[in-house]
Amino acid sequence: MLTEILQYLRNWFVRSKYYGDFTIANGTMDLFEILVDGQYFRVVGSALNDGVWKYPATGMKDESFSGAIWSLGIPPAFLSLVAEIEEWQTKNAAVITGPYQSESFENYSYTRATDADGNVAGWQSTFASRLAQWRKL
Repeated sequence: MLTEILQYLRNWFVRSKYYGDFTIANGTMDLFEILVDGQYFRVVGSALNDGVWKYPATGMKDESFSGAIWSLGIPPAFLSLVAEIEEWQTKNAAVITGPYQSESFENYSYTRATDADGNVAGWQSTFASRLAQWRKL
């Protein structure tokens, strides 16, 4: 979800970018020279592991690739908001993915959760005002 939110905001909180040939072995990458424990990073150009990871990452697919590693400086307040969005997403999954918010059967009717523009209400519209400070155009 973190990758999806960062992509939606067009803000990766990039601190620096490293280009070259990288190897993922035994499900992890050795990046101790450019990252500190607990720091987030983005893999770009990988066939199997593109996305945002937390260092030291585990569970990656073994491969060698030419691409980039972006070290990220994601603020703690933003990570707290992401946790809220994930919780909201889990709580509202049935409404978001299902075709109906409510439904009745006598003289059949149904409604969907929508935002002010008439679009299906999702995390983007629900948290728009709180995400706005981090959005890049």
